Amino acid sequence: MNYSFLGKTGVKVSTLCFGTMSFGGIADEAESLKMFNKCRDAGINFFDCANVYEGGKSEEILGKLIKDCRDEVVITSKVYFNKGEGMNAGGASRYHIVRAVDASLKRLNTDYIDLYFIHRFDDNTPIEETLSALNDLVRQGKVLYIGASNFAAWQVAKSLGISEKMGYARFECIQPMYNLVKRQAEVELFPMAISEQVGVIPYSPLGGGLFSGKYGKTKKPKSGRLMENKMYQTRYSDLAMYEVAESFSLLANEMNVHPASLAVAWVAANKAVTAPIIGARNTDQLEASLNAANIKMTDELYKRISDLSYFPPPATDRNEERSDNNYGLR
Repeated sequence: MNYSFLGKTGVKVSTLCFGTMSFGGIADEAESLKMFNKCRDAGINFFDCANVYEGGKSEEILGKLIKDCRDEVVITSKVYFNKGEGMNAGGASRYHIVRAVDASLKRLNTDYIDLYFIHRFDDNTPIEETLSALNDLVRQGKVLYIGASNFAAWQVAKSLGISEKMGYARFECIQPMYNLVKRQAEVELFPMAISEQVGVIPYSPLGGGLFSGKYGKTKKPKSGRLMENKMYQTRYSDLAMYEVAESFSLLANEMNVHPASLAVAWVAANKAVTAPIIGARNTDQLEASLNAANIKMTDELYKRISDLSYFPPPATDRNEERSDNNYGLR
């Protein structure tokens, strides 16, 4: 396992991060323990969680698992989505954040969270209020670093500017969706992250299972997240995505590697990425993602995989800037 610094911090994290969303749901405590141990044996020290995963059970299980190695691991959690029945049981207001972090600390059975994310940009709360509340958590020692998940680049950039102006703790990491058919992050988020030295831990490198080798234009399994979860069905409803998945599986078979291994390796190879977040239902599924660390991603292979999919247009929408048919470069 390789390790890299998280953004501008001095914290070293494994170049694969394990997502614990399955803990307490499709993975019971016994299976969660097996996967955690397998990750630790592979050298992973980075574990991602959120307060809403399985109604808080994921945090509770992760808290039990890190009890004997708390000083050896970096854990995350998140706040935003509704956790409770009250009208203020969600969002990124100070009111909700200060309550949510204490509840997460209790479930995780720890005194501090290494990296605390706002799970989504709050359209109804001034970002100044959110950043002020997060800064207080850092000053209190409840949170070491803060991050933003599912933010647009302008939202992150605005937040960084405010934090700089006010002397607040800044976002040290972002968590966008990213895989071979979800490449919007390449347009502005990744260049922004490189420019501002912000860590990047993308989720869904397998596209909810799309790049597991089980899917194609006319090929679908009887069970799986894309077959059972309406949210994922909506997210990956375009037939063209399944055509990409089929071509990708053929390439993986040609290389004699598991498609999941290759998919994670491709995401990890982007120069903006700190660590892809891998997840699994069980240790058998986990094995393929862990093997991504063994794939040598050459420039030629990276381009070959990238060419299976479509590049999102540049931020200016001037496609000609990627060709010789333009005014030229300065």
